[in-house]
Amino acid sequence: MRIGLWIDEEGKTIDEIGAAAKAAEDNGIDRVWFSQRLGWDALTLIAGVAPYTSTIGYAVGVVPVYPRHPLALAAQALSVQALTANRLTLGVGASHPHMVEGMLGLSMDRPAAYVREYLEALGPLLAGEPTDHTGERLTARGQLAIAGADAPELILAALGPRMLKTAGELTAGTTTSWAGPEVIESFIRPAIDAAATAAGRPQPQVIAGVCVAVTDDPDATRNWIGSHYGAAGDMPSYRAVLDRGGKAGPEETAVLGDEETVAKELQRYADAGTTEFLVCPVGTDAEVERTVRFALDYA
Repeated sequence: MRIGLWIDEEGKTIDEIGAAAKAAEDNGIDRVWFSQRLGWDALTLIAGVAPYTSTIGYAVGVVPVYPRHPLALAAQALSVQALTANRLTLGVGASHPHMVEGMLGLSMDRPAAYVREYLEALGPLLAGEPTDHTGERLTARGQLAIAGADAPELILAALGPRMLKTAGELTAGTTTSWAGPEVIESFIRPAIDAAATAAGRPQPQVIAGVCVAVTDDPDATRNWIGSHYGAAGDMPSYRAVLDRGGKAGPEETAVLGDEETVAKELQRYADAGTTEFLVCPVGTDAEVERTVRFALDYA
């Protein structure tokens, strides 16, 4: 199981983010991850940060598919590939109703069906091939040519049965949120593996994004997570995966404690079939610094 590191870009300059990526590269982290939130555009940020490093991989987890047509997203992703010497992992996902419907005013009816159509159109474009997709919800016709750009690795955020089936059949794997090792072992890994095997594809990646704090006060940090991320427990896809794991809220999925305790929890994820443990540092400034140091040393 390799170690990935989420870099919190909120409120930071490009120099600060670049320095964090360079430190991760110097300490053996395989790839750093950025989120698509209400600040930096994640793909543009990756293109800007890449010159600060030379070998580390970059991933976005994830780009919501509803605001960007497959042709537009493919053009941006391939441009980033060309600018980063092909170091991009492109994560996509459906997002959530409060964003797609509430903020954008778009319908999120039958998201699993829409995401499948989207990936069927996107895949050929990322490979430099023509796409000619006319589906129930989406039309995409055309081809892109960007010199020096290879097809980026494509990952789908998938937590439910239909999304995991699509991820196994059409992508290199999935990235999870709020899923503990018991859920990965009993549900996510078997579901995505079965889909990939049926489609004749190699075993998919399972990338577990987990809030982590190396801390001497796990209860306080757990309360901090509940206050900052507790609302995620009300989002349908997250609520479903939390229920599968018997968790009341996101804070119960966090990995908290001293270095030895955190290392033992990482081993549980590895034993469950996780291919990459994505450390998402949380807590006080001192806890975040300690957690990042742990991740760099562990890698």
